[in-house]
Amino acid sequence: MTFRTDRDLAGTVSRLFIHPVKSCAGIAVPEALLTPTGLEWDRTWMVVDARGDFVTQRTAPRMALVLPELQATDLVLRAPDMPALQLALHATGPVMEVRVWDDAVPAWDVGDQAARWFTAFLRQPCRMVRFDPAHRRLSSLRRTGGIEAPNQFADAYPVLLTSEASLRELNERLGTAGASAVDMDRFRANIVIDGVESHDEDRIDSLFIDTGGEGSCLKPVKPCTRCPIPDIDPLTALSSPEVSTALRAYRQDARVNGAITFGMNSIVLEGAGRLVRVGQRVSADWQFD
Repeated sequence: MTFRTDRDLAGTVSRLFIHPVKSCAGIAVPEALLTPTGLEWDRTWMVVDARGDFVTQRTAPRMALVLPELQATDLVLRAPDMPALQLALHATGPVMEVRVWDDAVPAWDVGDQAARWFTAFLRQPCRMVRFDPAHRRLSSLRRTGGIEAPNQFADAYPVLLTSEASLRELNERLGTAGASAVDMDRFRANIVIDGVESHDEDRIDSLFIDTGGEGSCLKPVKPCTRCPIPDIDPLTALSSPEVSTALRAYRQDARVNGAITFGMNSIVLEGAGRLVRVGQRVSADWQFD
């Protein structure tokens, strides 16, 4: 799967995002290590309720205000009117069973300090857990064509891919409707590409990234269906329906029974252990059913 420029589509990596704590704010980074479960540290931690069920902005929009920072040895979380929460990146703890959608997953409880911090900020009983890398939580084998694609606490797939052109089209439609433009952080993507047409990511077979050597390869396997989270302003945690309304006008996707989609859930075929960097070239061939 050597990187080549003579494919149907060519562009560059324009932005990279890591979301260390599921449903909290993301971090824009200049480079990230590609691993079998996606970008390193992405969705490594998660907040759960008193029953062990995952908590997201769907029910706790204030999570959008939790800002993570990855330091050399620590994860630091900050939120309005809260002291900073500092946790060792490699800390473990007692094992508890948690739930992500229909998956029961063993995870490490990171302790009472983090539990108190999230309980106070989200105003509901919470605990924070870290994914146990010894556990293999696989994406849908039906969607991956039988390829075993592990992921951590992401909803279902290791990498979310989208494009600058897709966001530009949405913002043009928002402007026409008299609504304000939004940024990519609403969509919680991992890899954003530029130099392509709107929603070209929907139509490619595999995405090749020029990470050096033979390069890296991601395979889009399922359109990303959209819940109300893109309606939540990441600066205020307030929700309004403009984004969903705009998407509903043109992004009802027959591939997922008419659900609204934006971006493509992808798996890692090649390149685990290589660095993905902003500015690297990408190429792809069209997918033909």
